[in-house]
Amino acid sequence: MAREVQVTFDCADPGAVAGFWAEALGYVVQPPPEGFETWDAALEAWGVPEDHRNDRSAVVDPDGAGPRCFFQKVPESKTAKNRVHLDIRAAPGLEGDERMRALEAECDRLTSLGARRVCRFEPGEDTGGGGHIVMQDPEGNEFCLDSATAGATGPVTAGTTGPARVRTAASRRRGSPARPARR
Repeated sequence: MAREVQVTFDCADPGAVAGFWAEALGYVVQPPPEGFETWDAALEAWGVPEDHRNDRSAVVDPDGAGPRCFFQKVPESKTAKNRVHLDIRAAPGLEGDERMRALEAECDRLTSLGARRVCRFEPGEDTGGGGHIVMQDPEGNEFCLDSATAGATGPVTAGTTGPARVRTAASRRRGSPARPARR
C-alpha cells in the first residue's frame, strides 16, 4: 500500500521559507485550524509565546494532490549539499530551446522571490537529459528546475518501487497528469 509523505525542511525562518515554497510550487500556506481566523489567534489560544510563533510552518497543495511541505526551525545552519532535493517541473512537454527558455523564465521568477541560481546544464550535459537549472531556496536548500516528460524517470535502483509523481501548479491548471519524478 502506498504511503502519504510529507517533505520536511530544517530552516532558520520557517515563515519566510514556507512563503517562498508556496510561490515556487503553486501551494498555499496551510490554513489555520477550524474555529480560528488566523494562525496568530490559534497560537495565542494555545498559549504559544510570541517568540515561538515562527518555529513551524507548512504549505499544502490547494488541490490536495501533492505532498505537504513542513518547515521547522532548527538552531544550526545548513552545512552541506542536500542528499534529497525537489525537482520542479517548470517546462513539461517542452524540448530544446523552448524548454530552456521556459526554465530560464521560471529561474528569473524564483530569483526575484529570493532563490539563487547555482548552475545550468544544457540538454545532453545532464546524463542525456533535456537540460535543467540547479537553484537554492533563500536558505540554501538545493532544488532543480526540470522538465522531464512522462516515462523519462531514469534508472530505478534496488530498493525503489517505481517513479514518484510530482504535480506542479502549471500541470494542474492544464489538467496534465503528474510527471514522474527524476531519480
